[in-house]
Amino acid sequence: MKKITLTLCLALAGLILHAQEDTSQAYDQYNKWSIELSGGLHKPTTPYADGYFIRGASPFQGSLGVRYMFNEKFGIRTVLGYTNIDEDNGEGSLPFESTYYRGTLEGVVNMGNVLDFSDWTDTFGLLIHAGAGYSRLDFKAPNDNLDAENLANISVGITPQIKISERVAFNVDVTMLGNVGLQRTWDGTAPIVEANRKFDDGLLYNFSAGLTVYLGKNDRHADWFSMEDARESKIEELENRLAKIETDLIDTDQDGVPDYLDREPNTMSGVAVNTKGIAVDKNENGIPDEIESSLDQRYVNEEDYVRNTGGGLDVKSLLDKGYVNVYFRFNSTTPETYSLEAINYLATYMKENPSANAELIGYADEIGDPTYNKNLSEKRAAKVKEILVASGISGNRLTVTGNGEDTSVEKGSAPARQLVRRVTFKLK
Repeated sequence: MKKITLTLCLALAGLILHAQEDTSQAYDQYNKWSIELSGGLHKPTTPYADGYFIRGASPFQGSLGVRYMFNEKFGIRTVLGYTNIDEDNGEGSLPFESTYYRGTLEGVVNMGNVLDFSDWTDTFGLLIHAGAGYSRLDFKAPNDNLDAENLANISVGITPQIKISERVAFNVDVTMLGNVGLQRTWDGTAPIVEANRKFDDGLLYNFSAGLTVYLGKNDRHADWFSMEDARESKIEELENRLAKIETDLIDTDQDGVPDYLDREPNTMSGVAVNTKGIAVDKNENGIPDEIESSLDQRYVNEEDYVRNTGGGLDVKSLLDKGYVNVYFRFNSTTPETYSLEAINYLATYMKENPSANAELIGYADEIGDPTYNKNLSEKRAAKVKEILVASGISGNRLTVTGNGEDTSVEKGSAPARQLVRRVTFKLK
């Protein structure tokens, strides 16, 4: 038991150290890079020169983004965008065309993980992003000779996501771009008069839909990774590993060798075993060496054989005098394997002598309650009877007696107690 306890403690310590060593690895097994491609509509707000305008959202704008997540909640991305601004959705407007380019560096927050969306879904996600960058506004028509305007932009947006697979997600996005330094109207035909400048001059709204492609060797991207789920999964894994260790270390026959290493898991109690759990039996006679000398006191030796005038063995005397017994493990009604020969000995005799009857007398050692032990001794005798009947002996020829505790041996000696846990025979 001390050996098993020590082994279990060492195994637990190993699991804990291993868990501490690979915690960062286990909780960091997600992809961090992604590419985002989207496009859709745009809506520039003011300013416009007289006669120029856009009603509602117009095509076309598109963007390409590369995102890196520091962890499952926070990341950074860079976006390159293109917007074609004209009067297509401005019926009645004078014709114009401008082209808007931007590059933006943004911080990204995965609100899906911040708000624990994983508690109720593994399909829907939500990102918010904000940042700043550089923009360029080129005027194409009606004044294509104007210099392009170089602007600073500030962006704020929200991106709902739907996971299609572990590698692809569908996203929609709404982004507001504020452009600082705008000097002319979107159509380029008039300068902005400072006295008439409005707080929303230069705002550009983008409405996009697109795909996010996740890069990396791991199965899952940070967008869909839950730290809490990872912890629970790790705990479950450790519990399963610990349960396996506990199962492996079960020692059914209590010989000091765990069952998963024990090649003889039903070794009788108290005998010495080797490292494979096999009872030491140097002379290979099928009887553990540790109890062989004690059994010699109960089993007949060759010099004790009594020859009758016919040249055979006086089997009746051997049975009646207690040379032939069936032995049991502690608190068990199942005969030891090596004792089955004793039952066969009696069965053979009774088959050869059809008129013979036998009394089966059970005993127990002194460990435990006397009343319990008396019942146990009777159950042992009944078990032997059951085997004899199954061997072809009529139950009417067999009687069962439980004599309870045999106090003839030293109670503190395990080998001696093994001798009295028995069923003996009396022929009639």
